Order: sequence, then C-alpha cells, then structure tokens
Amino acid sequence: MDREALTGVNAGVTALIDNIRSVISIDRLKLEHLVAAHIAGGHILLADNHGVGKTSLARALAGSIRWPERGATDELLAGRNGVDSSSPADTPVMDDFSRVQCTVDLLPQDILGYNRMSGAGGDLVFNKGPIFSHFVLCDEINLLTPKTQGSFFQAMEEQSVTVEGRTYPLHDPFFIIATMNLKGSHLFPLPAPQLDRFMIQLSMGYPPTESEIGIVRQHGQSDSWKDFEPVVRSDDLLRWKAMVDDVYINDEVVSYIVSCVRRTREHSDVLVGASPRTGVKVSRLARALSLIRGDDYATIDTVKEIFAAAVTHRIVMKNSAQDAIEVIDEVMNNTPVEAGSR
Repeated sequence: MDREALTGVNAGVTALIDNIRSVISIDRLKLEHLVAAHIAGGHILLADNHGVGKTSLARALAGSIRWPERGATDELLAGRNGVDSSSPADTPVMDDFSRVQCTVDLLPQDILGYNRMSGAGGDLVFNKGPIFSHFVLCDEINLLTPKTQGSFFQAMEEQSVTVEGRTYPLHDPFFIIATMNLKGSHLFPLPAPQLDRFMIQLSMGYPPTESEIGIVRQHGQSDSWKDFEPVVRSDDLLRWKAMVDDVYINDEVVSYIVSCVRRTREHSDVLVGASPRTGVKVSRLARALSLIRGDDYATIDTVKEIFAAAVTHRIVMKNSAQDAIEVIDEVMNNTPVEAGSR
C-alpha cells in the first residue's frame, strides 16, 4: 500500500480524534477502537452508566464529518454503497445524525418509518424513521421490547430496511452507536444474534479527577461547543473504509484469531462460545485499527489489543454473574503464537 496514502489516513483520523476530544473526555485508545470499528464497517455497543457523555460522543463524531450537500451526491454515495443508483425517486434522503431515545412503548415503525395516506387520491407516502441517518444513536437499547429490538436486525446486517414489502437502502456512511443500561428495571436483554451484530462493546467509564474538573469547567458554559467544526469529509470515511481490504494479515495471525475464537467454545465456564463470524470481525477490526495508525499490516499485538472488546459480548457464560473478560484473558494467555508471526 502506498506510504503517502497511509500517512494521509493517519493524519485524517488523528484530526478526527483530536476534534472529538476537544469537547468529549474519553480515553484516546477507546476512541481509536471506536473509529476503527466504523472504518471496518461495524457498529458499537456502549455498556455504561448514565451521564458519562455517550450522547455527546455520538454528536461529536457526527459533527466532525463534513457532509455533502443534500441531493447533490446521493447517487455517488449510493453507488459506493453497492446500491442501485436507479433507486426510486422517493427513496428517503439520509440525515446526518439522529437519536432514538428508547422506551418500552416504542414500536418498530417509530424507528423504521411508516406509510400514510396523502391527498384526495389516497396515495401512500413513506414517512422515514430516524434509522435513515448516517450516524444513529440508539440510547438505552435494552429498554426496547424484543419486537422493537428486532427492527434493527436488517439495518445492521444488510444496511437496508423493509417496510410493508418495500426495501429501502441505507446509504454509506451508516453507523449505529447503541447504549445499554448496566442496571435498572424493565430491561429486555439483547438476544445473542443481535449482540453478534455489534463489532465491539466499549465502556467510556468515569473520567479521572483532573478530566472531570475540566469537563465541569468547559461544559459549565453555554458556549462550550461554539468553536466545534467538521474536520474530515464523508468521502474520506468511504475511502478509508475501502482501504481496509488492502491491509495485509498473514496466515499466522489468522490462525491465532481462529484458535482463540475456537477456544472460547471449549472453555468449561462458557455455555455458548464465539461464532465463526467473530473471527471475521476481529480480523477486519485489527486491519482497520492498523490502517488508521498508518500501518499496512495487522499484527498479533493488534489482535490481542482489540480481542476482548470484539468478543466479550459474543459469548454466553454458564454463570451469568461471571465476567466474560476473565475467560477472554485466559484464552489469549494460553493460546500459543506460531513462530514467524508479524
């Protein structure tokens, strides 16, 4: 891969991360993982407490992108997304950012959209839901009933939605950040197939003392976001995403990934181990993380760095009180690395 292109990606991502951190207190490493997950074509699950900045993080990420003029480049975006550019004229235009505040009474049509009668002729007009956005924050997803949780399945897997027999594309960039309550009443656990659709699970956590003091000082003012502006173009995201396939990953690294994934199925404390899809996601995430750091190959160390975040939510423990991270650490520590791995 061209070194100049790699340097350009690293510079662009650095500008993006610095811009987000100018208004959000978040560990830089976690933010790198989040950006890499998007570049890898995945979605994020934030399992965290209230008030730590999850909504602001999603807002800052979306606000750091310079979006194209409405209608001017829809055909270009659709073409890059593998969508037929001859899609009907009434295909909904994507918004930049939307937030879905989940409650137990929310219905699938509140997320996907619905058809309504319009005019004297009774023509059906599609009212798009908030899913038609480039960046979607699904806040407190485990407050949704299973039926409404299921409305995200097709969007996350196929990047399209079907309403009353008609399928609508969701143009790139398309990225879901879902937050999940750790404790509370009226919660509906996400089923394993849905958890498997998230590339990684992260926690922002509480900031250290000095950072929290800075948060209070900065955001205690009504104009704390006044100088916040976009720093990268949406075209850049599409270009970076296309470059992930060109990042090299050798056979020994792939073998290590597969060995770790398979060992989660053999562990005595695990009821359901990681699926084969897990290895695909880990491989792609490792390559995306290498790319944004300016490297054209993925290493064992990169895999080890992101393995827990990519796998913890994909396994089911026999004892629900046991933390899956213990198993993940044990698996990685006991899985040998073949000689010659880069």
